[in-house]
Amino acid sequence: MILFVLGLLVVLFVVLPLIGVALWWIISTAVTGLVVGGLGRLAVPGRQPIGLLWTMLLGVAGSMLGTLVGHALGVGGVGTLLLEILAAAALVATYVGRSRARIGRADRQLGRGRY
Repeated sequence: MILFVLGLLVVLFVVLPLIGVALWWIISTAVTGLVVGGLGRLAVPGRQPIGLLWTMLLGVAGSMLGTLVGHALGVGGVGTLLLEILAAAALVATYVGRSRARIGRADRQLGRGRY
């Protein structure tokens, strides 16, 4: 456990600054991912049984995708934000749909699902 923490500290404070990645950039990306992913989850109807980590990862991916599309279309700041939330909502819906299909398939194989 101590070696893991030491390794993490070395990566955060030695390796990342050497390659030009600041710690604040990582933290701000994670927070942005949580916010955009959370708003994306709110836009998708129904219950989404995904955790905080997947919300953050899908939010970061949606944010990057929305920013890319927004800049390609020449949309301003608010429009780009809406595209980011829309992309995160689409990713959340896709992820939840695939996980539900996988669970339903497993239930049918075990003889517990509805046909």
